[in-house]
Amino acid sequence: MLRDDIVVFQFTGPMGVRVQVGQSIAFLLGFIVIFAHDNLIGGAVFAACLITAIFLHELGHAWGCEVQGVPVRRIMLHGGGGFCEPARSASAHQQEFIVAMGPIVNLALWALASLAQWAMWETVIAEPSYLMVQIYLTLSTFAFLNLALFIFALIPVQPLDGGKLLHLMLLRVLEPDAAQRVTGRVGLVISILWVPGAIMAYITYGWILFFIPSIPAHYRMARGQLA
Repeated sequence: MLRDDIVVFQFTGPMGVRVQVGQSIAFLLGFIVIFAHDNLIGGAVFAACLITAIFLHELGHAWGCEVQGVPVRRIMLHGGGGFCEPARSASAHQQEFIVAMGPIVNLALWALASLAQWAMWETVIAEPSYLMVQIYLTLSTFAFLNLALFIFALIPVQPLDGGKLLHLMLLRVLEPDAAQRVTGRVGLVISILWVPGAIMAYITYGWILFFIPSIPAHYRMARGQLA
């Protein structure tokens, strides 16, 4: 559904890739503002870090396409995250690299932000100016969000990167029909457990998970049908 989101803004990003922003991203920003109504600056920083992390994740996919000669039609950012859309289909081996590059970028950004945060620690303690503290906290937020996106993206359900990578890896050792069935069964189990897990995440940590993997889609995959 979000693939057909109405485009409200677009620009040309790195590598000449067309980047589009859907109107649904306003709902994501509105929720963050409401949730952080008592700290609008903190909410704005969180939103900026989140959108930047998602954009760079999708840019990682785009780079994986470009270096393998697969043209990119567009990157789309929307209220549920984003996606990178190649202009043509890629081989299974090409897809492995393309899909993996998104989470890899987030992991690298987490490492870089964490190192920068660690390097600032003594300065922040010695001279805790407002600007230095805010930079330190921003790096902390950016590092946390990238690590969270890395872990989240690798959950083996469709259409997350983890579900795609699981299917691609299984294609190396199984026939296509068997690979799809196994991928569907793994995703089906996780999808069934997702709702009680999301409830526990909200009760325990106050986290709200907007993404819910499709049980019917994974059930169809488990039966060897198209998702």
